[in-house]
Amino acid sequence: MHKHIQKLVGTALFAAAILVGTMVLGVPLPSGGYGNFGDVFVITAAFFMGPVWGFAAAGIGSALADIILGFALYAPATFVIKGCMAVVFACLCRSVRPRAWFAMSAFLAETVMVGGYFLYESLLYGPGAALANVPGNMAQGAFGLVLSSIIVVTASANKPIMQYAAAWKKK
Repeated sequence: MHKHIQKLVGTALFAAAILVGTMVLGVPLPSGGYGNFGDVFVITAAFFMGPVWGFAAAGIGSALADIILGFALYAPATFVIKGCMAVVFACLCRSVRPRAWFAMSAFLAETVMVGGYFLYESLLYGPGAALANVPGNMAQGAFGLVLSSIIVVTASANKPIMQYAAAWKKK
């Protein structure tokens, strides 16, 4: 039970970081959405928490930000999209070890975000309107990719951090 509580607390902390990262520096996009720093924490949570708990942290933190910022219509899609980003990144990081692949894993995770929002917005507004947000989502993804890759590569080069992360994932 103690290990489960630790996972819940870690998930809550990462969800809070994602929420704050998403809300603090939001940049409006043409059709009413916003770009933000949340993806940096989504990828970092996936790295430290693994796919299941990373999904929970990413989905909860990002969806709560949508609700609080007045984009509740996006919250269900955001929960799934950001959660899937975490799963993609965590699973790819487990299967490839060279640090150079972390950026590729983050790129693929960000591709999930851009594609996921394009599909969701296509359902809501049509493909033409959804296409207007693709550049903003790509910019957000590129920013998240660069900063999260720096964090993950730096952390992976630090033996004590990696030992802690490995122990955390086993709990």
